[in-house]
Amino acid sequence: MISVNGNSVWRMAWVIAFVVVLIWSGIAPKDRFTWILEVAPAVIGAAILWATRRSFRLTPLLYVLILIHATILMVGGHYTYAEVPLFDGLFDSSRNNYDKLGHFAQGFVPAMIAREIIVRKRVVNGRLWQGFFIITVCLAISAFYELIEWWVALASDQAAEAFLGTQGYVWDTQSDMALALLGAIVALASLSRLHDRQLARITT
Repeated sequence: MISVNGNSVWRMAWVIAFVVVLIWSGIAPKDRFTWILEVAPAVIGAAILWATRRSFRLTPLLYVLILIHATILMVGGHYTYAEVPLFDGLFDSSRNNYDKLGHFAQGFVPAMIAREIIVRKRVVNGRLWQGFFIITVCLAISAFYELIEWWVALASDQAAEAFLGTQGYVWDTQSDMALALLGAIVALASLSRLHDRQLARITT
């Protein structure tokens, strides 16, 4: 799955890493309902990767990034985004900023996923138009996720604070979307050349 040649050892390593973190994440999480909400995207993503492993094998870069993003989601699901120990008081902040890492990744990783699909399927031509389209896709994903958080807050007062992770910050939604935008831009600026080299070697 991670090897361009489809090496089963690397595929198994990816699956083992994902399952180990998932199992750890599910052992006595802070809030079970919040854990389900946070981990669900990672599990759905893994299922899609498995289903498309032959018909649309991704570049090694994408598999690594997706695993990192899934790990971020599962760690956040275990502790809740407001209580990840390593981020308590980090940089003398009055709040736990793990959720900001999560929203940065929410722009960074989907940007590269969108780029791979757009380039390989030739959805949009021209570098500038590709970049514009990718960034708008990432912003749309971020905005939709904020809507999901709002719906969860309306449906469940008990899990709302744990899932939203606002920690009393009035501009939390706006800053989350800004970080997703920043993540998308940083991903395109830093990884496009490496991504192009891997795309040139992979066959669809």
